[in-house]
Amino acid sequence: MKNVVIGVTGGIAAYKALEVVSALKKLGIGVDVAMSKSAQEFVRPLSFQSLSQNPVLTDMFMEPKAWEIAHISLAKKADVFAVVPATANIIGKIAGGIADDFISTSIMATEAKKLIAPAMNTRMFANPIVQENITKLKGLGYSFTMPGSGRLACGDVGEGKLANVQDIVDDIVRLLYPKNDFEGKKVLVTAGGTVAPIDPVRLISNRSSGKMGISIAEAARDRGADVTLVYGEVSVPLPSGVNLIEAKTNSEMRDASLSVYDSMDYVIKAAAVSDFKVMNYSETKIKKKDGTLVIELEKDNDILREMGERKKGQVLVGFAAESHDIEKYATDKLENKNLDFIAANDISGGKVFGEDRNSLVLYSRSGKKTAFGELSKRETADRLLDEILKKE
Repeated sequence: MKNVVIGVTGGIAAYKALEVVSALKKLGIGVDVAMSKSAQEFVRPLSFQSLSQNPVLTDMFMEPKAWEIAHISLAKKADVFAVVPATANIIGKIAGGIADDFISTSIMATEAKKLIAPAMNTRMFANPIVQENITKLKGLGYSFTMPGSGRLACGDVGEGKLANVQDIVDDIVRLLYPKNDFEGKKVLVTAGGTVAPIDPVRLISNRSSGKMGISIAEAARDRGADVTLVYGEVSVPLPSGVNLIEAKTNSEMRDASLSVYDSMDYVIKAAAVSDFKVMNYSETKIKKKDGTLVIELEKDNDILREMGERKKGQVLVGFAAESHDIEKYATDKLENKNLDFIAANDISGGKVFGEDRNSLVLYSRSGKKTAFGELSKRETADRLLDEILKKE
């Protein structure tokens, strides 16, 4: 039987860890729980003991049973060690190599896969130190179930709310039972938005955060693929363990993508690439003046169409962000650009961009239509990979 250790740290979201424990037990997974001293101010250990059916570990210096030192025994027992919720404090301790309590000591001693689900005030989460610690831990192989946006307990509205329980459970299960069905495959993913410069200061861009493309790159990496990520403007940390190529403009993304295109098995174009560029770019800053400023635009490269024309065995997947007549525009794009699949997003009402969840509909060249329903972007990424893998 697989075993998960849940480290619960002190935050108002600590009660949500009870739901995580319950869900894992229902899946037949063994669960042990360790609580920080501050976590016990929010939830009593007895609640976790009742759900996990195991003693809850609260003290690094608990009396050893069968001559096992508790935090070392727990570290060895874990197949996955998850911190839910993870405060800025515990993230900082782990990133800094500090081991001064039961959870930080155990996670330092374990060779298990590690998952961190942050939950904290919006401003704390946005703090550059916290973000730097998260980026560092990702680079060291730690997985994250990133927080969502909403109203927090402190009254602030923004990012920092603990992720949905089901998303956390899904990520734990993925770590317990990894897929390697993309092993030996080369996957190119594009992510983020591109810019169209007006002058050395100003530019035209779009609202893409890069979350969907980066989630696809992470999912493909975790399933064994050799991943190249060509990225533009993104608002989330870049993944580790993939080949990274920065491309800010349409032309840069075209050149970067086509430079590796012929060697790829799968190409997933999730980037929001500028369709137009400024006709007369000004080498000097345009000075403010009375009246209106007219900027003429012209069509830029259609990278996806060019890839469709050059396709030699690659599975080519495009994205269509549409506000109306979604199926018509998506299927037209599928045919006209010689794609194998197209994933359609409904962006009416400002949905999708920057959000943590998505509702894709995937159309295939064979005429199949698959609606994924509302899922986290990471879960959407895995569903997308499942479907495109079936083409073989």
